[in-house]
Amino acid sequence: MRTLIMGGLGALMLSACALIEAPPPERPAVAFPLDLDAAPMPGPVLDNDAYPKLGQRPEAGRPVASRSAVVAPNGAAATAHPLATQTALDVLKAGGSAVDAAIAANAMLGLVEPTGNGIGGDLFAIVWDPETQQLYGYNGSGRSAMDATLADAQAKADQFRDGKSLPSYGTISVTVPGAVDGWFALHGKFGKRPMADNLAPAIRYAREGAPIPEIIAWYWSRGESRFGPAHQRGELEEFDNAKKLYFSPAPVAGSLFRNPDLANTLETLGKKGRNEFYSGIMAKNMAAYLGRIGGQLDYDDFKAHQGEWVEPICVEYRSEVKVCELGPNTQGVAALQMLQMLERFDLKSMGFGSPDAVTAMVEAKRLAFADRALGYADPAFSGIDPSIFVAPGHNAKRAEAIDIRTAAPSVAPGTEITDAALRDGDTTYLTVTDKNGMMVSLIQSNYRGMGSGLVPDGLGFMFQDRGELFSLDPNHPNVFAPGKRPFHTIIPAFAFRKDMPGCQVRAVAIEQACPYEPWLSFGLMGGALQPQGHVQIITNLVDFGMSLQEAGDAARWEHDGGCEPTDALGADCNAGTGKVMLERGLADAAAELQARGYTVTCCEANYGGYQAIMRDFDNGTWIAATEMRKDGSADGY
Repeated sequence: MRTLIMGGLGALMLSACALIEAPPPERPAVAFPLDLDAAPMPGPVLDNDAYPKLGQRPEAGRPVASRSAVVAPNGAAATAHPLATQTALDVLKAGGSAVDAAIAANAMLGLVEPTGNGIGGDLFAIVWDPETQQLYGYNGSGRSAMDATLADAQAKADQFRDGKSLPSYGTISVTVPGAVDGWFALHGKFGKRPMADNLAPAIRYAREGAPIPEIIAWYWSRGESRFGPAHQRGELEEFDNAKKLYFSPAPVAGSLFRNPDLANTLETLGKKGRNEFYSGIMAKNMAAYLGRIGGQLDYDDFKAHQGEWVEPICVEYRSEVKVCELGPNTQGVAALQMLQMLERFDLKSMGFGSPDAVTAMVEAKRLAFADRALGYADPAFSGIDPSIFVAPGHNAKRAEAIDIRTAAPSVAPGTEITDAALRDGDTTYLTVTDKNGMMVSLIQSNYRGMGSGLVPDGLGFMFQDRGELFSLDPNHPNVFAPGKRPFHTIIPAFAFRKDMPGCQVRAVAIEQACPYEPWLSFGLMGGALQPQGHVQIITNLVDFGMSLQEAGDAARWEHDGGCEPTDALGADCNAGTGKVMLERGLADAAAELQARGYTVTCCEANYGGYQAIMRDFDNGTWIAATEMRKDGSADGY
């Protein structure tokens, strides 16, 4: 495969009302309206009054690359903050592995991007190890309190919600943070440098001050307006610690943020290791804080925590690539289900951004998410083998229900598989590669907003609020239970590809001549958008022939609607076609999608956050790309 790198910097200088020259004929694309301030087209709602908003990149999501991708001969990194990317490269240059660099970058992101991640959250990772020639997965998600019951969770839901969902803030939403355990597990298997050295850059910047860019500052500014009211109504039991650490005042774009408490915490972890966090003084301090404010997570919960190595689940797409995700309790399998359904459709002939292509993908999403709502849960409790969702023929049969001429009025899960199994039983993403061929795909999150709103005394981070994603239905696989992992939205991704030098001319059997080679480490943040975004990246690369940077810059769609893993079984939530949200570059498809039965809105930016690194087989280099809609950067050496 010869990687095509395209640039479109000149296009970004055009005004919102300018006519954009159409791309070459070989890549069909949507046209752009000449006057984006004109009256909305009939039917679809064009959200022009709200666009652009503070903290959003203008003109995000045009079908043209915003810049060239990065080309690097030795190693590369792509993260959500330039300082984290630089940190990763410094570690690589100092002899660290890609895992060392990923840990260092993640630690830095916890300092400079606490709006999405930190050591109070969970971690998932996929690692390609060139030495063993194996792909490894790690599930670093934490569990609910062992002393908490469904009745406890229901009482909180009755008090602060409608009785049907768990609160977003406070102690009931907190599960044991798994990120630190994940760091040390990854480091133990693949690390080369002392952990103290990996954490040193974040420690230094935490003490001296770290730069906060525009988009992160905008998200940060929204935090106090969420936590303050939650504290006033009693949902958030304690807010003084978070207010002092993060909002006194909240940093603005261009300012430096200092967090000496976090520096001390990271320094202690570098010296004393993982157990300090889960069974040492740090664990006792966290448990004491939560107990003081009425929480049920205690020292025994921290001490019992253990992440696990898992085998990624992979499916072929177009007999050209093999895409890999992690199974439940994450939602990665939904992306694989969608890709299997889309094999039925000639997306390339339909054209990027066409109503037919978008309809096919949206309908595949709706069907996959129906399975997701029914059966994606902690397999230690559900007893559901996640491979059933990508079993041979399952999604091909599901795809037979897709009619690209019209939106299905409702969807249902693939009950012929899942019912039998049931009877039996805001985020940051980064990727790093090194000169030896190791590839790391890592995602880490505190979940909604900055997390639960709870900051343990003197430790410099906020606890996650992942517990919000449990169901309250006692019959649901994802129901709240003691010592259980909730459903997770965060998913790292990885892909192999057959295209490599000499593949077609070797005098051996085709399956030997064209083996799958490690090709792409990627992710796209954004809650329920993540599997939808992963599918769009893969189809942009494989079906529409885009370069790595262009695949991320291209206009995105997102479908919202249907049942969730937090809903009760049997809830009437899969009726209706839901809402299709389009970025501006897809606005030309809006009227036709509306005519097919969807509610359509257009055109806000910030549809997720993308990072990716690809192997150029022809030249032996790394190709790295980053999200143009946010603050991050890709670089290499």
